[in-house]
Amino acid sequence: MYREQILDHYKHPRNFGTLKTSDAKASAYNATCGDKISIEIQCQMTNAKCQIKEIKFSGEGCAISMASASMLTERVKGMKVSAIMKLQTKDILGMLGTFLTPSRIKCATLPLEVLQKAVVSLGHVRK
Repeated sequence: MYREQILDHYKHPRNFGTLKTSDAKASAYNATCGDKISIEIQCQMTNAKCQIKEIKFSGEGCAISMASASMLTERVKGMKVSAIMKLQTKDILGMLGTFLTPSRIKCATLPLEVLQKAVVSLGHVRK
Protein backbone atom coordinates (compact mmCIF):
# COMPACT_ATOMS: atom_id res chain seq x y z
CA MET A 1 0.00 0.00 0.00
CA TYR A 2 2.69 2.52 0.92
CA ARG A 3 4.84 3.82 -1.85
CA GLU A 4 8.57 4.08 -1.35
CA GLN A 5 8.37 7.89 -1.11
CA ILE A 6 5.80 7.71 1.70
CA LEU A 7 7.97 5.29 3.65
CA ASP A 8 11.02 7.50 3.13
CA HIS A 9 9.21 10.58 4.48
CA TYR A 10 7.86 8.51 7.38
CA LYS A 11 11.27 7.09 8.34
CA HIS A 12 13.18 10.32 7.61
CA PRO A 13 10.72 13.19 8.07
CA ARG A 14 11.74 16.56 6.72
CA ASN A 15 11.21 19.65 8.87
CA PHE A 16 10.52 17.60 12.00
CA GLY A 17 11.06 19.45 15.27
CA THR A 18 10.25 22.84 16.72
CA LEU A 19 11.22 26.42 15.95
CA LYS A 20 12.98 28.65 18.48
CA THR A 21 10.45 31.36 17.68
CA SER A 22 7.29 31.17 15.64
CA ASP A 23 4.69 33.59 14.33
CA ALA A 24 1.95 30.99 14.61
CA LYS A 25 1.37 27.43 15.71
CA ALA A 26 -1.48 24.99 15.86
CA SER A 27 -2.17 21.39 16.84
CA ALA A 28 -4.81 18.76 16.23
CA TYR A 29 -5.58 15.21 17.23
CA ASN A 30 -7.31 12.54 15.16
CA ALA A 31 -9.28 10.54 17.70
CA THR A 32 -10.05 7.85 15.12
CA CYS A 33 -6.47 6.61 14.87
CA GLY A 34 -4.53 8.60 17.47
CA ASP A 35 -2.48 10.84 15.15
CA LYS A 36 -1.22 14.05 16.79
CA ILE A 37 0.29 16.87 14.74
CA SER A 38 1.63 20.30 15.73
CA ILE A 39 2.92 22.80 13.19
CA GLU A 40 4.88 26.00 13.81
CA ILE A 41 5.52 28.64 11.16
CA GLN A 42 7.65 31.74 10.71
CA CYS A 43 6.56 34.23 8.09
CA GLN A 44 8.25 36.96 6.15
CA MET A 45 6.56 39.84 4.41
CA THR A 46 7.17 40.15 0.68
CA ASN A 47 5.30 42.76 -1.35
CA ALA A 48 2.85 43.18 1.54
CA LYS A 49 2.11 39.44 1.46
CA CYS A 50 3.05 36.95 4.15
CA GLN A 51 4.89 33.88 2.97
CA ILE A 52 6.29 30.89 4.85
CA LYS A 53 9.92 31.46 5.75
CA GLU A 54 10.36 28.44 8.03
CA ILE A 55 8.10 25.58 9.10
CA LYS A 56 8.44 22.64 11.49
CA PHE A 57 6.09 19.90 12.58
CA SER A 58 6.08 17.51 15.49
CA GLY A 59 3.85 14.76 16.72
CA GLU A 60 3.27 11.09 16.27
CA GLY A 61 1.07 8.95 14.12
CA CYS A 62 0.79 6.52 11.28
CA ALA A 63 3.02 6.48 8.21
CA ILE A 64 0.42 8.37 6.16
CA SER A 65 0.03 11.29 8.58
CA MET A 66 3.76 11.66 9.23
CA ALA A 67 4.67 11.40 5.54
CA SER A 68 1.92 13.85 4.64
CA ALA A 69 3.22 16.36 7.21
CA SER A 70 6.78 15.96 5.95
CA MET A 71 5.80 16.39 2.29
CA LEU A 72 3.47 19.28 3.05
CA THR A 73 6.08 21.24 5.00
CA GLU A 74 8.51 20.84 2.11
CA ARG A 75 5.92 21.98 -0.39
CA VAL A 76 4.79 25.15 1.41
CA LYS A 77 8.18 26.70 2.22
CA GLY A 78 8.22 30.03 0.41
CA MET A 79 4.50 29.83 -0.37
CA LYS A 80 2.21 32.77 0.34
CA VAL A 81 -0.24 32.03 3.12
CA SER A 82 -3.13 32.98 0.84
CA ALA A 83 -2.12 30.08 -1.45
CA ILE A 84 -1.90 27.73 1.53
CA MET A 85 -5.52 28.48 2.37
CA LYS A 86 -6.49 27.29 -1.13
CA LEU A 87 -4.91 23.85 -0.69
CA GLN A 88 -7.44 21.03 -0.56
CA THR A 89 -7.70 17.29 0.03
CA LYS A 90 -7.02 16.60 -3.66
CA ASP A 91 -3.68 18.43 -3.37
CA ILE A 92 -2.62 16.22 -0.46
CA LEU A 93 -3.73 13.04 -2.23
CA GLY A 94 -1.84 14.10 -5.35
CA MET A 95 1.26 14.76 -3.28
CA LEU A 96 1.06 11.30 -1.70
CA GLY A 97 0.36 9.68 -5.05
CA THR A 98 -1.57 6.68 -3.77
CA PHE A 99 -5.16 5.57 -3.26
CA LEU A 100 -6.43 5.98 0.31
CA THR A 101 -9.53 4.62 1.95
CA PRO A 102 -11.88 7.22 3.49
CA SER A 103 -10.56 6.50 7.00
CA ARG A 104 -6.96 7.08 5.83
CA ILE A 105 -7.84 10.34 4.08
CA LYS A 106 -8.32 11.92 7.53
CA CYS A 107 -4.78 10.80 8.42
CA ALA A 108 -3.42 12.37 5.23
CA THR A 109 -5.27 15.67 5.61
CA LEU A 110 -4.65 16.25 9.32
CA PRO A 111 -1.39 18.15 8.64
CA LEU A 112 -3.17 20.44 6.15
CA GLU A 113 -5.92 21.08 8.67
CA VAL A 114 -3.32 22.05 11.29
CA LEU A 115 -1.33 24.23 8.89
CA GLN A 116 -4.43 26.14 7.79
CA LYS A 117 -5.43 26.57 11.44
CA ALA A 118 -1.99 28.13 12.12
CA VAL A 119 -2.31 30.42 9.10
CA VAL A 120 -5.75 31.61 10.25
CA SER A 121 -4.28 32.44 13.67
CA LEU A 122 -1.94 34.92 11.93
CA GLY A 123 -4.94 37.15 11.28
CA HIS A 124 -6.00 38.88 8.09
CA VAL A 125 -3.31 41.59 8.34
CA ARG A 126 -0.50 39.18 7.49
CA LYS A 127 -2.20 37.29 4.66
